[in-house]
Amino acid sequence: MLRSFLTVGGWTMLSRILGLVRDQILAALMGAGPMQDAYQVAVRLPNMFRNLFGEGALNSAFVPLFTSTLTTEGEEQARSFAREALTLLSLWLVLLCILGEIFMPQILSFIAPGFSANGGRLDLGVTLSRITFPYLVLICAAALVSGVLNGLHRFSIAAAAYIMFNVVGIFFILCLTPFMASAAHAAAWGVTASGVVQLGLLLFAAKRAGFSLLPVLPRLTPRVKLLMKRLGPGLIGSGATQINLTINTMIATLLPSGSVSLMYFADRLNQLPLGVLGAAAGTTLLPVLTRHVAEGDETALHAAQNRAIDYVMMLTLPATGGLIMLAAPMMMTLFAHGSFTTHDAKLSSQCLQAFALGLPAFVMVKVLSPAFFSRGDTVTPVRIGFLTMGVNIALNLVLMHPLAHVGPPLASSLSATGNAVILGILLKRREALRIDPVTRARLLVMLISSAVMMLVLAGLTRLLPDFSSLHVIGRILLLGTEIGIGGGVYLGLMHNAGILDTSRITARITRRLSRK
Repeated sequence: MLRSFLTVGGWTMLSRILGLVRDQILAALMGAGPMQDAYQVAVRLPNMFRNLFGEGALNSAFVPLFTSTLTTEGEEQARSFAREALTLLSLWLVLLCILGEIFMPQILSFIAPGFSANGGRLDLGVTLSRITFPYLVLICAAALVSGVLNGLHRFSIAAAAYIMFNVVGIFFILCLTPFMASAAHAAAWGVTASGVVQLGLLLFAAKRAGFSLLPVLPRLTPRVKLLMKRLGPGLIGSGATQINLTINTMIATLLPSGSVSLMYFADRLNQLPLGVLGAAAGTTLLPVLTRHVAEGDETALHAAQNRAIDYVMMLTLPATGGLIMLAAPMMMTLFAHGSFTTHDAKLSSQCLQAFALGLPAFVMVKVLSPAFFSRGDTVTPVRIGFLTMGVNIALNLVLMHPLAHVGPPLASSLSATGNAVILGILLKRREALRIDPVTRARLLVMLISSAVMMLVLAGLTRLLPDFSSLHVIGRILLLGTEIGIGGGVYLGLMHNAGILDTSRITARITRRLSRK
């Protein structure tokens, strides 16, 4: 499982790095203003569907059914089920896309109520949303094909395909902006084009794996009915985080212009560890748990859960501390260029700190949810999802005026923490989660090491120069120094506690590089 986790995490990390490059270009060209707000809202809707289906409902509903069919009935039955599911999903998504294109002004007025006060921002948002909306058809179909590849334990190509979102996006922004009305239009077309490339690559990979997913006549077989039964609840149960982020966007449109952009760029940095660790853990853990449930191996089931929690927290806790302490230097170094000012970066860093507070909870939701889905339980996460959304809305309304742009991120973090706590309590009561003493001791050491690292970074911040007074090269060097010292402190403490053997890790990396 560790190898699969690292494979998915590595590809996801590369995708997130390319995403940062893409976001830097967007920030430099559009800054934090009405055009950026309109583009981010236009991308929010199809991206919500991508995250719900790619990391949520399809992963929780389709993968267990596909894996159990493959394990108990063989490849032919699993292939037939995948084809039937893809055909029905595609037909439904095309209908949804047509309706979305027709009623886009009404949809945008709902998800961005603050745009109604500014006719130009609303009109631009509608135009850009109509360009990006077909992406949801392509990427949701791609998510199902990824589910097939994950069920076959071919995690690498499924994770690598999503890099195309950023590669194609960067190409369109840099090469087509001079020929279009604005950089926002070029970026919007890049979103839809990337969906075509991703789906094509995944279908080709599935064919190479012996699972050619040609369309078939749609049939409501017992397995397809079961998939549909689980799919609806899974949309809310596992997608609470994405729905909450969409609620945050709705609230942000009611705040001063630029608030949507400030939150977006902060969330992109927060998504680096969340996407790499949370998505990797959820993707690789679900097929493993499903197989152990089908085999009735409770010992292996709990061992896999403990390993997953250990793996993700080992990196999530120091990442949380680093993002909180270095939020302003990171935002200024990465985004304070062109139209995105130093003042914008400082405001966005406040959003980042609020997002980072909930990072461990966001990741734990990804780790704990598969324990329900692998057992076929999508009802319980739905109920928790409804509760979480209600709490998030209430907190947004309470915090939006006193905290402005910081209110929605903080509300999201607090509601995610509640989500993770409730999931953990319910699993423990059902004896579906047993954290062994070794894992508990290791988690305590990780927490203490992360706290010490934060204290060291706080001391460095007082000793080192102010980032706003430095040029780009100076900012990069200073930020790299702080990250290096903070990371060194954490690794040193972990090594002394016996959690990590840094010399062994270094030797292994050296051997692999020498072989290559």
